[in-house]
Amino acid sequence: MFSSAFLVACLAAVAYGKPMARSMLVRETRESVPAAFQRVGPAPADTMLDLRIALVQGDMAGLEKALMDVSDPASPLKGQFLSKEQVEAFVAPKPETVSAVTEWLKENNVDATTASPAGDWLSFSIPVSKANALFDADFTVFNHTATGTTSIRTLSYSIPADLQGKLDFVHPTTVFAQPFSGRVFNAIPARSTKPSGAVNLTSDAVPASCASVVTPACLQALYGIPTTPATVKTNTLGVSGFIEQFANQQDLRTFLTALRPDLPATTVFTLQTLDGGSNPQQLGEAGIEADLDTQYTVGIATGVPTVFISVGERNRDGVNGFLDIINTLLGESNAPQVLSTSYGFDEPDLPTSIATNLCNAYMQLGARGTSILFSSGDGGVSGSQSQTCTTFIPTFPSGCPFVTSVGATTGIGPEVAADFSGGGFSNIFAQPSFQATAVSTFLNAIGNTNSGKFNRAGRGFPDISAQGVDVEIVFQQQFGLVDGTSCSCPITASIIALLNDELAAQGKPSLGFLNPFLYSAQGTAALTDVTSGSNPGCNTNGFTARAGWDPVTGLGTPNFAKLRTAVGL
Repeated sequence: MFSSAFLVACLAAVAYGKPMARSMLVRETRESVPAAFQRVGPAPADTMLDLRIALVQGDMAGLEKALMDVSDPASPLKGQFLSKEQVEAFVAPKPETVSAVTEWLKENNVDATTASPAGDWLSFSIPVSKANALFDADFTVFNHTATGTTSIRTLSYSIPADLQGKLDFVHPTTVFAQPFSGRVFNAIPARSTKPSGAVNLTSDAVPASCASVVTPACLQALYGIPTTPATVKTNTLGVSGFIEQFANQQDLRTFLTALRPDLPATTVFTLQTLDGGSNPQQLGEAGIEADLDTQYTVGIATGVPTVFISVGERNRDGVNGFLDIINTLLGESNAPQVLSTSYGFDEPDLPTSIATNLCNAYMQLGARGTSILFSSGDGGVSGSQSQTCTTFIPTFPSGCPFVTSVGATTGIGPEVAADFSGGGFSNIFAQPSFQATAVSTFLNAIGNTNSGKFNRAGRGFPDISAQGVDVEIVFQQQFGLVDGTSCSCPITASIIALLNDELAAQGKPSLGFLNPFLYSAQGTAALTDVTSGSNPGCNTNGFTARAGWDPVTGLGTPNFAKLRTAVGL
């Protein structure tokens, strides 16, 4: 990667010569360094940067219309999902866009390669000195104080004025995505691994123990989740894994033996890797988050083939692998029908450009029939984690209208909002039409409460919720409890996967992008409204759950029997 000083000196006048002058236009700028980062100093001139250029995409308005047509329960096209090629035809940049940008790069001796299935991303490596000259930038080393990890970013950059409308943005430049943090695991006294018997679903009673420890049997009783194994092997459930969080098959076996004794203890998930990802099986390598996510998919979506997608640390996409995983899935002919991700960002960490591009990527996968679910965050109105703030901090991707955001509840009679349940309104994405009525009802009800602390015109989240407190897992062969919307997300994804299995068995299409259905009259009627609890943060009480949609628990929690009817089973 790094050239010797001698080689750099010899080639400077040729390959790394001063870029050809053009009139430049500032494309992105960031006023200050985020509080979690510290400026270290100028990036060394010969350090190679892996950069990407996003080209202006073709017809995203057309793709959005196509997405809504195949997702709206009232549409005659519902379920007629687009093929990979049809989606790419909407996204592909115009030929003149590609040629104009690539010609400019060639003029400056930059050799770029296509980096996405639709050809809307280009990637290349150039030294810092050349990047500074090419983009009128000041690439600098920044340190993330909590973890000590460093990154090279610039607070501003420019593009040629004549490429405006063709070159969308350069990445990673002004993005300061914080490294994901680990999850807290509270060990509990050892439970017997002797099978306890499956829950009796003929009774409506939820075991009293579920008020303090949530298990698969609790969820089966509370939401009516069936234990009958799925039958359609082409209906798959994807689970995203990041930051070298590894999912352990031995932990899964112990979990199933104790908490799903009706399932073969030999049931496993399969593995997919990218960016140098792996999944070592030494017990000491097991990760709390990865164990949780696989145990509450394999252990809830009975018989649904589950794939753990491990994104390695060799990602260079500036957003911890989020861009690489979605482009990988978009490149597959048969992506999972459901994708569950228990990770996310504070929306202010991402420039509008990359947030919009990622959101558009989720739209692409949704148009092909994948239900994309993300946890809504664990900081109430203060973002992904509890933090000091004066205005509310929305999370991403939950603010993207093309994903389903999952909040958290606790308790069993009735369920109430978990006080950490991330919720609020995006400052980037406008309120989509499918939730306009539900959100305006909420806003009218709260009047001027928290006025000025959130964007009343933004996309509201979460969309739906499920249990997220004192959820029992097995981690490194110990039983223990975890909290978070990272519990509720895989639980909800599993319910969708089971519905998809029944639909597929009847020759019907999968549910795809869920939100238009969830906010429809039949969708809302199939959820149990959560009407108490709040999500405090930023020295306020946050938002309060109430009848109808609210930015704490969304529309409510799932009722499997009602959902079956609502989706036509």
